[in-house]
Amino acid sequence: MSDWELGPFTRRPGVILGPRDDLSFHCPLSGQPVAWAAKDVFNPGAVVRAGKVCLLVRAEDRVGRYAGTSRIGLATSSDGANFTLEPEPVIYPDADDWQAWEWPGGCEDPRVVETPDGDFVCLYTAFDGSRSSLFSAASSDLRHWEKRGPAFAGSPLATRWSKSGSIVTEVQAGRLVAARIQERFWMYWGEGTCFVAASDDLIRWSPVEYDSDPDRYLIHHPDRDDSPWSVHRVPGPRVARPVLSPRPGRFDSLLVEPGPPAVLDQTGIHLIYNGANHPVRGDAQLAPFAYRPGQALLDTLEPGACIARSTAAFLEVEDEEERRGQVGDVIFAEGLVLFEGRWLLYLGLADSRIGWAEAPGPPLNSGAVETARG
Repeated sequence: MSDWELGPFTRRPGVILGPRDDLSFHCPLSGQPVAWAAKDVFNPGAVVRAGKVCLLVRAEDRVGRYAGTSRIGLATSSDGANFTLEPEPVIYPDADDWQAWEWPGGCEDPRVVETPDGDFVCLYTAFDGSRSSLFSAASSDLRHWEKRGPAFAGSPLATRWSKSGSIVTEVQAGRLVAARIQERFWMYWGEGTCFVAASDDLIRWSPVEYDSDPDRYLIHHPDRDDSPWSVHRVPGPRVARPVLSPRPGRFDSLLVEPGPPAVLDQTGIHLIYNGANHPVRGDAQLAPFAYRPGQALLDTLEPGACIARSTAAFLEVEDEEERRGQVGDVIFAEGLVLFEGRWLLYLGLADSRIGWAEAPGPPLNSGAVETARG
């Protein structure tokens, strides 16, 4: 691994959470009790609260034409390895303003961060069965959430397919807290290509756009002695600015998707992301469509500029059992915390259950982070 990467991470054996058919929840939309975590439990967001690691996990039932509406549950642990999943979900499709966005597909793939005020923001995917939209929700206790609707509300991209919001954080008092860079919060998002967005409040986000095809030409002014030439700029269409794209021949040759909240330190902005392997133009050592995590380093002065990127995945499938599940051969990094001086990284395995990895904690201090901000 490169000296700028977080880690090295070491996989820990076993599954820390998996399907639970003994948990029943009265669905407010179907009007029926449902075993809301019976099919799969995977793709967790993570945060530390009151000395415990708290996971927001995606769980699926076995009901309906999608064979599994997704809901988000809360699991807690005092050691980061042994978790208790609470009996009912905490974010789920309901008879509310967002029902048409979330039903019958559900609420998927949460990423959660602590705010500078000590509250929490969750970015999750609302899936109506045909379209995914990145949503935000706010809470003071991780159990009671106020849905705030589309993260890109008010933006031209509000109804575009979007997901996977990785908010930039920094280490404060031994845990990760949402960080401001140039007075704003920043987030990486997307599925396929990774983009960047900014926010003043962690709830409403503005995708960073750029001029995708500008041009320039010179105009000659023979009657001017001091400056006979001027430059004329021809603007092109403005589009969401890409940060990371797939690379032929690599583990991320098919798509790139942001993972857990990014981490700001004196080196830059560390983004753990998930790559999928192209069946034809990918890494010949990996199975087609296999998901593996990689890392990228972004510039603190320009959070949309990548300054380093790993050429290989940093975690691998441990055994054949891990390859099997709802979607085989998937390691999907989504939750990251700093807990008791260690990095704990939580992983979705085959879209069916949750595993984890750990690494030594960072040698950070507040002065180093302030310097990194510029």
